[in-house]
Formats: sequence, C-alpha cells, structure tokens
Amino acid sequence: MKIPISLPKSADRDYTITIDDMPHIKIDSKAAIVTNPKVAGLHLKRLLERIDAKELYIVVIPDGEEYKTMQSVELVLERLFDHRLDRKSVLVAFGGGVIGDMTGFAASIFQRGIDFIQIPTTLLSQVDASVGGKTGINNRFGKNLVGAFHQPRAVYIDTYWLETLPEREFAAGVAEIIKMAVMFDREFFLWLEKHDLSDRTNLMEAIRRSVELKAKVVAEDEKEKGVRAVLNYGHTFAHVIENFSGYGNLLHGEAVAIGMVMANELAISSGIFSIEEAKRVKGLLKRYGLPVDYPVESAERFYEQFFLDKKSHDNTITFIVPEEIGRYRMLENPDRELVLSVLKRFERGKED
Repeated sequence: MKIPISLPKSADRDYTITIDDMPHIKIDSKAAIVTNPKVAGLHLKRLLERIDAKELYIVVIPDGEEYKTMQSVELVLERLFDHRLDRKSVLVAFGGGVIGDMTGFAASIFQRGIDFIQIPTTLLSQVDASVGGKTGINNRFGKNLVGAFHQPRAVYIDTYWLETLPEREFAAGVAEIIKMAVMFDREFFLWLEKHDLSDRTNLMEAIRRSVELKAKVVAEDEKEKGVRAVLNYGHTFAHVIENFSGYGNLLHGEAVAIGMVMANELAISSGIFSIEEAKRVKGLLKRYGLPVDYPVESAERFYEQFFLDKKSHDNTITFIVPEEIGRYRMLENPDRELVLSVLKRFERGKED
C-alpha cells in the first residue's frame, strides 16, 4: 500500500509513504542510521538486512523525550563529520517520534540540508510524527520550539516493529488516531468505536486511514499556515502538561489525550460542542487506558504558559476544538476568564 504526498512547488519534494512489510532499500551514497539503544537491541539486525548503502554507519543516541535536545543533535552531527558524510549522504531515522524529529532536524542543518528516510517504530510515529516533515527539539521554554520543516525522502511503515511495543506506548499512538477521526472523519470515529485495534487487520486499516487524512492535510498546507494547524487539537494543552510534568514522565500521546479532553471542555463551555459527544471521545480514550485528567497546580500559571507556545502570535492563542465529531473549529483568542474557568475544573480535580 502506497500513499503519495504531493507538495506545492515551493516545498522540498514529493514522496511516498509505504505501509507494508519493510522492503529492501538501496542507497547510492554514504548513509547513517540514527536510533536508540532499545530499538537497536530489538530490531537493528532485521533493518540491516534490508538496507544496502555505499557505506553504512550506526549512530545511537539516548532514549527518551528528555534527550530530545540540542546536545543529542550535536552528537549526531559529530558522528556524521567523524564518518565524513557529505551533501549526498542520507540519514535514516529508525525509532519513534523523538528519533524521527531529531534525525530530521540534524538532516535539515547538516551541510545546509541532506536527505533522510523515516522508518517509524512506534504507533504514534507511524500515524503522526513521521508524516509531514516537522522536525525539532525541546528546550526549557517548551516542546519543539527549535526546529525546521524538512520533508523526508520516503516513509516506510511496517507494523512488525510494533510487536515489541509496550501497551502504554501503543495506547499513546491510538490517541493520535482518535485525534484525526475527531477532527476530520466522523465515519472513521464510528468505525473506531466498533473495532479493536489490537487486531492486526483493524490496526492496518486505522493506520492507513490516519495517514491518508494527514497526507491530505500536509499536501494542502505544508508549513502550517492554515488547515494543518487543526492537527494541533489537544496539543496546545498537551505541550504545557509535558513541560510542567517533566519530559519523559508522560508519553506524548498520553498528554495529547488529556489535552483533547481539556479542549473538549473548552468547546463545551464555548457552546459549540455537546456534552454527549465529549463523553464519547473520552470513553474511547479510556477504552485504551489513556489518561483523561491532569492535576493543574495553578490555572493562572498554566494559562500563561500557552503564550510560550510556537503557535501563539502577538499575545494571542488559537485553540483547536471540535464543533462535532468529524468537524473542527478554530477558536481564536477566547476570553481569558473562560479558559481559566476550564483549567480551574482540573485544578480542583473534578474531571473523571
């Protein structure tokens, strides 16, 4: 199964997302696989059997969101210079979203930009992070505040890599699948309510539908100047949660699940989303063991953190919320007291 990404002429390139068993890849230049110890220990041998390059090197960096830093990117760059890679060389991101984001960012700045290939090994990275060319790192001010748009040469999605994925990380990927359905496709949401994603056939279908939805959005709006911003549903809240809770304590998909519930509460308070549909979204998240609550220590502090988000502009913030399942609304700079009232519900621990 192949899903094409067709970008505007001003963009880096068109490319193809392949959803199937990992094919054999031939690279006519030097290449480096960037991965982490966990993925390397589980799957590197199988990947090496499927890659043929002029020279092939392995770069292993620490595992975890807390290592998604400039220091890790500098480690990758140093290894590339050590092995004398050049502007025709190719990087291969082999891991989850953290590896993909950092490898893509390193590729975007090494000798002013080289090609890279995405081979995502988590469900979250397969349905979201590997598609669309967003790359970046975190810093003390927030998540993904330093980065670049740099499209991959290709994306290879193989569900084989998911067989060793812990249940918690699998559920984190399901959160992103649910996000896509709530924003863009009511029929897909109804399908998710009726089908168990622990079944491989169902999982393949959910991945396909999620990737097709994201591919369509990216093709229309590569640099997030319009509809692509809708993919941030749940993320505006989630990025604050991740920053306050400490990177690595909550998985990204877990924070997004909580953020979706918070966004839904804001939509209900704004009179644009029903309590009944919000319960359906929350119920589907809970079915996969995803968290739906977060103890906000200070609604005021949480609110102020929104303005460090890269999506804020001129001291205003736009929240992406559902109008109904399958339809979205961009809520432009809602009243401060309205947002605080929603955050205070979590501050008081009243969400279930």
